[in-house]
Amino acid sequence: MAMTGGTAAALPMSNHTRERVTVAKLTLENFYSTLLTQHEEREMRQKKLEKAMEEEGLPDEEKVMRRSQHARKETEFLRLKRTRLGLDDFESLKVIGRGAFGEVRLVQKKDTGHIYAMKILRKADMLEKEQVAHIRAERDILVEADGAWVVKMFYSFQDKRNLYLIMEFLPGGDMMTLLMKKDTLSEEATQFYIAETVLAIDSIHQLGFIHRDIKPDNLLLDSRGHVKLSDFGLCTGLKKAHRTEFYRNLTHNPPSDFSFQNMNSKRKAETWKKNRRQLAYSTVGTPDYIAPEVFMQTGYNKLCDWWSLGVIMYEMLIGYPPFCSETPQETYRKVMNWKETLVFPPEVPISERAKDLILRFCTDAENRIGAVSVDEIKSHQFFELVDWEHIRERPAAISIEIKSIDDTSNFDDFPESDILQPAASPTSNATEPDFKSKDWVFLNYTYKRFEGLTQRGTIPTYMKAGKA
Repeated sequence: MAMTGGTAAALPMSNHTRERVTVAKLTLENFYSTLLTQHEEREMRQKKLEKAMEEEGLPDEEKVMRRSQHARKETEFLRLKRTRLGLDDFESLKVIGRGAFGEVRLVQKKDTGHIYAMKILRKADMLEKEQVAHIRAERDILVEADGAWVVKMFYSFQDKRNLYLIMEFLPGGDMMTLLMKKDTLSEEATQFYIAETVLAIDSIHQLGFIHRDIKPDNLLLDSRGHVKLSDFGLCTGLKKAHRTEFYRNLTHNPPSDFSFQNMNSKRKAETWKKNRRQLAYSTVGTPDYIAPEVFMQTGYNKLCDWWSLGVIMYEMLIGYPPFCSETPQETYRKVMNWKETLVFPPEVPISERAKDLILRFCTDAENRIGAVSVDEIKSHQFFELVDWEHIRERPAAISIEIKSIDDTSNFDDFPESDILQPAASPTSNATEPDFKSKDWVFLNYTYKRFEGLTQRGTIPTYMKAGKA
């Protein structure tokens, strides 16, 4: 290095060096943060065991036996955590979902026989469409949210092409599919699903997350027909569906909505259902369920999730959402003009209390129900007879018929794809982009849940009928 008057001349750092420094820094931070978290989790599991044994009033010799069993499980967990998990550990059974960035498959873990839903996300798409922050948020919330209301994640790992989330398989399908099968839901069924979703949304708000993409596609049903929240890819950052510019070009797109406006509610519902699935799988998405303040540059908070719930409630009772149109641009315009466009068709009967709750959800954020606390929602007269404490133990509004642990009858059929095929052969490498250099953005994506690794050879309790 050139020396000038006894001091080193400052040389600019190359991008390559800067990236290497970032990788080293992130690796060290992640290593120590993971060690600390593992220690805390281990202590928490020990405390949980001691508390459970106290409550059961076990004799001392039984306690000693339980502690040694637990210690063996912890040792096994550490051993299994060190083993690398990959695609070879799972057998793919069927494609059960498809989206803009990848797909969901029903898979079986070869060594235990357990059934899971594997969410596969293409790294190239995530980088290209700036989705990295979102998928990181999804992994983080699925690790943190360990309650009855959120889809459990057991493992996550990656290879050169894809990221993989191994989730619990919920055989009841999703609310979108249920709503497409039925014309409308009764007020009693609507009360049940909206009440459960209130509890689910509140559970993630308590963790400090805003979902921001509450829609029927993301309300999954377990083997007993109870609701669980999924798809937290939008907990941070913005997806295209939340970017106003995708809907603003109204001058180039004169509203093509005249025919739609003149339809009766039955025809509207049919048109909506015909186009619904296409909207679900598009990259742009639909603004149907998104609160108007999310489109504004002035900021928003967790109340935007309650707006979305109001839109879903309207759809359950009326047969289509309040702002649905023939184009996303027109839907966006209607959402922004909700004071004029949020109307109830006179030919569909709906109780005053139901109408009141929808209008309390779909209103300005400062006047929205839930602004004070979730109790404001729970005490609304629409939920008069709801037993909030025990709703999850009671039978669901619509029971789910499950014939086996890998029953996919509540899911659509999808054709096979090549997402799991190995990357192109060396001869065609010129066309295969190299994302290896960018892999550090997915650092520390890998995760393994304690119960997932220590319940070998048994069907997990969440799979058994009669368990939530």
